[in-house]
Amino acid sequence: MEKKSDNSLRRFDRKRSNYPLMIGGLVLLGVLIAGIGLSLRAENLAGAAIFFAATAIFILVALMDIANRRRIEAVDDRKFIRWDAAMPEVQRQNVNVEVRELARLLGIAEDGLSDLLSAYIVAEDLALRQVQQEENLPLMRHVSIGGASFDAVMVEHDLITCIEVSFLVVPDVRQEKIESMLKKVTLAKRNLAEEKSRLRLRLMLVLVTQLTNEEEERLRGMLVTRRFSDTPVDIDIRLLDFEVLQKVYLSE
Repeated sequence: MEKKSDNSLRRFDRKRSNYPLMIGGLVLLGVLIAGIGLSLRAENLAGAAIFFAATAIFILVALMDIANRRRIEAVDDRKFIRWDAAMPEVQRQNVNVEVRELARLLGIAEDGLSDLLSAYIVAEDLALRQVQQEENLPLMRHVSIGGASFDAVMVEHDLITCIEVSFLVVPDVRQEKIESMLKKVTLAKRNLAEEKSRLRLRLMLVLVTQLTNEEEERLRGMLVTRRFSDTPVDIDIRLLDFEVLQKVYLSE
């Protein structure tokens, strides 16, 4: 029988150990044990009893912490929340909408859509590379989670970052684009809540720009004044220059 692939979010989680705390705990345990030994050598029974009690309490607390961590891992939400690759037709539809809107803004005819499509795909790819470089986290492209499809998703412990990429040639973000993103992240949050999930969601809007300095300043001003009050999650907006991305990742 063919083995079913594991699409749980936990598959992509990176375990992180708190080494300073572990080392500090071992040092403290060593000090307590040494205190017992020195007290016994000095025939200071009261001191030995105090060090022994402190050592016993320390070991008990450590065992309780280990047991608690194991219980948390046993019910980790990431075991049950699954991701799926976004359907090709959904990806195609999203790209076509973006490319045709760019063509309209740039005044490009139908026969020029192919080159514009290639530029859009390159822009999205470079933007996601940059985000992954900055965040230093596993990044999954074009996936569906909580019933909503996103350009990419990053997972860090109990935080899921849903990423949407947009290519701007004018200093504005279409209202339809904003509403679409908010609907998707709202849907994902609601569906995860219905599954009794404690995972947190964050929306990251990555804007790849091809603007002048003045236009970029206007865009920043618009983003400051544009209301995202209807966003049910925290939102992180990143501005990336297309020309700079090409120099970083494509130029030799």
